[in-house]
Amino acid sequence: MTPDDASDDDGVAQRCGLIAIVGRPNVGKSTLMNALVGQKISITSKKAQTTRHRITGMRTVEEAQFVFVDTPGFQMKHANPLNRTLNRTVQSTLSDVDVVLFLVEAGRFGSDDEKVLSLMPEGKPLVLIANKLDEIHRRSDLLPWLQKMQARHPFTEFVPMSAQKKSDVDRLFGILKPYLPEQDWFYEEDTLTDRSEKFMASEIIREKLFRLTGDELPYTSTVVIDKWEEEEGGTRRRISASIVVERDAHKGMIIGGGGERLKRIGSEARQEMEKLMEARIFLELWVKVRSGWADSEEHLRSYGYE
Repeated sequence: MTPDDASDDDGVAQRCGLIAIVGRPNVGKSTLMNALVGQKISITSKKAQTTRHRITGMRTVEEAQFVFVDTPGFQMKHANPLNRTLNRTVQSTLSDVDVVLFLVEAGRFGSDDEKVLSLMPEGKPLVLIANKLDEIHRRSDLLPWLQKMQARHPFTEFVPMSAQKKSDVDRLFGILKPYLPEQDWFYEEDTLTDRSEKFMASEIIREKLFRLTGDELPYTSTVVIDKWEEEEGGTRRRISASIVVERDAHKGMIIGGGGERLKRIGSEARQEMEKLMEARIFLELWVKVRSGWADSEEHLRSYGYE
């Protein structure tokens, strides 16, 4: 393809490429994704395995379209079908992309980071993102660490930054732009994600579930949308969803005394959905027990895991 085949109205060659965001669990991948896209499309919590699906978000800056892929954190423990499914999702993503962002916490590099680094594909630009720079009290402490990282692997770029800081996020676009192939954009200029509203609704409920149960609830819980109806020209949605857990005790944790915790999960999820979808939401939540669902390939497929 010549530059003339992919150009904007000013004759400048368009660029477009896929960029994977990878790293161990809880390193800030979803926070970075949301900052890059400019809107929350990937859920966040302190619980490992918050991101379980390949989430794609887009941002078009001048002639370049950046297509970011947020992936589950590589799971190093508990080789059950759920974790194997999550790791397959990450590795299949890496084979498709043009650039890989390897996310670590600035000043830290543990054995789990090392394991993820060992799985990175050869022959693709690998950019080290040293996130949470704002938590480093003395920047002079970072230089020896960066030198060690440089000796550890021939990274294409080193980018110390904070995903919470807009100027750092804007700077990252400039660093990544030359690595995007010259080609037509994959999406319309104002597209933010390829995921449906239905998918986003289930993710929002799951985020509130994890945030409001903390460490009480094991990670083996998921959300399934049972009913989705649009009314009044799309300005109103009626949604019925099930929170699926493995044990009766987990069901009690979610419902809470007098049903108060489940009500709060539903209330916070509904408010966020209304903001995202710009529609009035009627949300009904149920809690169902499905023993061993995370160990069943059949259940995983039926619940939408790739």
